[in-house]
Amino acid sequence: MDGTTAVPGEGAGGFAEECRVAVEAAEAAGALLRSRFLDAFRVDTKDTDGDVVTELDLLAEELVTRRLAGRFPADRIRAEEGGEVAGPVGSRRTWLVDPLDGSNNVVVDLPAYVVGIALCVDEEPVLGVVHDPVAGRTWRAVRGAGAYGPGGRLRVAARPPGPTARPVLGWTQGHGVGGDPVARALKDGLEGGARRVLQLWAPLLTWALLAGGLIDGFVGYRAEEIDLPAGCLLATEAGVAVRGLDGGPFSPRTGQPETARSYVAGRPELLPYLLDLVAGAG
Repeated sequence: MDGTTAVPGEGAGGFAEECRVAVEAAEAAGALLRSRFLDAFRVDTKDTDGDVVTELDLLAEELVTRRLAGRFPADRIRAEEGGEVAGPVGSRRTWLVDPLDGSNNVVVDLPAYVVGIALCVDEEPVLGVVHDPVAGRTWRAVRGAGAYGPGGRLRVAARPPGPTARPVLGWTQGHGVGGDPVARALKDGLEGGARRVLQLWAPLLTWALLAGGLIDGFVGYRAEEIDLPAGCLLATEAGVAVRGLDGGPFSPRTGQPETARSYVAGRPELLPYLLDLVAGAG
């Protein structure tokens, strides 16, 4: 990441107003989450897989969806907790809202969580925003117009030539994966070839770290759909390469089965090594 500061509208392409509204909504939701983080709040389980939803998820989601619906009433909105919450059927534009990516962390007072918002047109992500309330950092990307973070334009730099340490990688899996033997084999294979494998239980935060060049790669197995478009767009606009587990093309478009949501992402020059790790684990 370079040291420049983005000017208003820079990197927004043809989505300047959408970008402004999404950033403001994500940061407002983040302020709410930060102010309530240490308070007592209600926690419920979503399913038998152990995933949770908190009162904070619902409050942040209501804030974001209200702002988006008020400004873009012709758009559809899909939210993590509320599902399809607004907009006419048949609209080409859909907002995806993950109001609290990292709910399980918040439940145990671990301050590793973010707010994520994406805009998709015909199922393809065109805008992604990720806000970290703990550090006060916001990342955003627009398709074809680049990715921006707290210090300006994000450009993933190649590793310097010569001997280097093994990579630092991120790992995520869908909530319903459980004890899938493929997931276990993949994670074991990564740990054998990496300096460290981070499992933050907040995939959008991991995508932001990758886009900022703070980690080297990220592997997902049957990842959740709601946060994938924003995170993948942020990374690819920063210069990260993303492929399927078999090395073929990967698309973060919505509406695909969970079997199509497995990926290997990393610095371009590191991707062959990561794909070899995955192939060996498989």
